[in-house]
Amino acid sequence: MFKKVSILDRYVNITDPKEIMRDLLYLKDDQIKDFIEQIFYAYRETYSDPKKILKKYSFGTAHHRAIHLIERHEGLTVSDLLNKLKITKQSLNRVLRDLINNKTILLKKGEIDSRHRQIFLNEKGKKLSEEIFLEQKKRIYNAFKNSDSDSVIKFKNVLKKIINE
Repeated sequence: MFKKVSILDRYVNITDPKEIMRDLLYLKDDQIKDFIEQIFYAYRETYSDPKKILKKYSFGTAHHRAIHLIERHEGLTVSDLLNKLKITKQSLNRVLRDLINNKTILLKKGEIDSRHRQIFLNEKGKKLSEEIFLEQKKRIYNAFKNSDSDSVIKFKNVLKKIINE
């Protein structure tokens, strides 16, 4: 049942179940739970770094996520932001109202469809976004700097698969 192949005049059992299980050890439930926990801690730490900055404006993590996505996707519609954040309209409206009242964002009628409202960061919003980014960049940059490029690329590929991209 085992297929043997010759590598440099040595026979190697390529279907050894112990070898396969050792290779797939990271797929066991405990390892997956550990990975999920590590994702949680990475998220917690990355998003806790700019809390002092956000607190100055009485903003929280919901505002932070919205600012990040608005900066990354300038001119996205309210509907697009809802889809990206996967939150209720009511929650998003509260966040957008806070950002408007704080003069951080601008809402404009859609260029293609005037029924859609597009969201933009104004100058104050861009400065806030940059300040938040610089705070978060320290942690991410250090992690990348202390990893080889292959690890970073593989990590990004795994994240994309988790996100279903």
